[in-house]
Amino acid sequence: MAKPLIGRTVRRLRLEQRITQAALATRLGISASYLNLIEHDQRALSASLLIKLTEVLKVDLAALSGTSERQLETQLREIFADPMLSADPVPDAEASGLAASSPAAARAMLALYRAWRVAREDSSGIALPSGRVVLLPTEEARDFFNERANYFPTLEAGAEALGAELNAAPSELNHAIAERLRRKHELNVRVAPIDGALRRYDAAARQLLLSERLPRESRGFHMAFQLSLLELRGLVEAEITLAEPSSPEAAGLIRIGLLNYLAGALLMPYMPFLEAAGALRHDVDALADRFGVSFEQACQRLASLQRPGARGVPFFFLRVDPAGNVTKRFSAAAFPFARYGGSCPRWVVHTAFATPGALRVQAARLPDGATFLCFARAVIASSSAWGEPAPVHVVAMGCDVSHAGQMVYADAVEIERAVVGIGLSCRLCDRPDCQSRAFPPLEHRLALDPLTTTSAAPYRFSR
Repeated sequence: MAKPLIGRTVRRLRLEQRITQAALATRLGISASYLNLIEHDQRALSASLLIKLTEVLKVDLAALSGTSERQLETQLREIFADPMLSADPVPDAEASGLAASSPAAARAMLALYRAWRVAREDSSGIALPSGRVVLLPTEEARDFFNERANYFPTLEAGAEALGAELNAAPSELNHAIAERLRRKHELNVRVAPIDGALRRYDAAARQLLLSERLPRESRGFHMAFQLSLLELRGLVEAEITLAEPSSPEAAGLIRIGLLNYLAGALLMPYMPFLEAAGALRHDVDALADRFGVSFEQACQRLASLQRPGARGVPFFFLRVDPAGNVTKRFSAAAFPFARYGGSCPRWVVHTAFATPGALRVQAARLPDGATFLCFARAVIASSSAWGEPAPVHVVAMGCDVSHAGQMVYADAVEIERAVVGIGLSCRLCDRPDCQSRAFPPLEHRLALDPLTTTSAAPYRFSR
């Protein structure tokens, strides 16, 4: 997969703002033919022209990173590689060209493919009278957060205003939230045994029950969630109205996600958290201790620091269970997640399960040469009862290796010597010597030789 160039991003932003090629060329002080060459990645951009582009299109440099185009191209490659389609192989160059020249058509193909998967898997896809199709609620909610890079300025503003009223240091914030609930909402917070729940709000009794099994940082998060629900729900409902979810279930998942976002923004205010992240070189454990939150909560907050003019390191965030199911995913980085099927078994996201509690660091390089500094930890939650298996999941983050100098974790690896080659998934990866491969790549022919057995890789193949 070719690394996306800036031209296709310029074209997408121009079309989104409904600016003609001639009009944009005039504002930039170049000819329309020269802009056409730029948009087709046949001419490079000078630094001065790049800066002028950000001013004319009213975006910052991060918006020109090509993240959206790269993710679109990855998803196209996935659907073209589905063996159930029984189509002739689609070369990578064609998928790249479609994503670059016809992004709207490419997104329509993805929507059609998702609908087909719903029908094929016998899920409850429903055609509404308006012609809209109800998508899988989990996928729709995930797309909602991913398309917004997990950053919501109106929620940030609301959380900052509420935090200013609380006026408490991080070490005193939990107490301040409990007092706010008690004094303003006449709501008492109690920690007690709760069957089958971690938090229960009893409006009639004016009581918020928190399970005694919750660690301290999680109790604080649930109180912040409840306060956001009582005082900032209007902001959440406004975001949902704009999103127009296709089903009540999708709206419910988005609502809970946005309230979680507010709780995180309240406990970890944007600018203090951004400044602390830089000062601590993104040591997540140190950040969690400073703000009284969990490792996972601190990771999620790091992945949301995308305020224009005050951006943090562009991270991706991922939470995976032992079966390889992605239960949560955000990305401000240009990492091209595989949407369908499993990801690479060589990736630290999966190897971290072998060492629960330990932080694993990896420099991971994709086939196109893009390299990411990744770190992951397997987290074991408490079981609901004796004899019940304790839930385990891996929390993982990563950023482009160009940001490695800002990461304390880069000190643990000599990046160029420690790079591990990974792929998007086995079916999309053409590395010939991978011993961890589960499937041969779909764009290659198997080379089967009964006279030779090799331990280098389970499948030998050729173009």
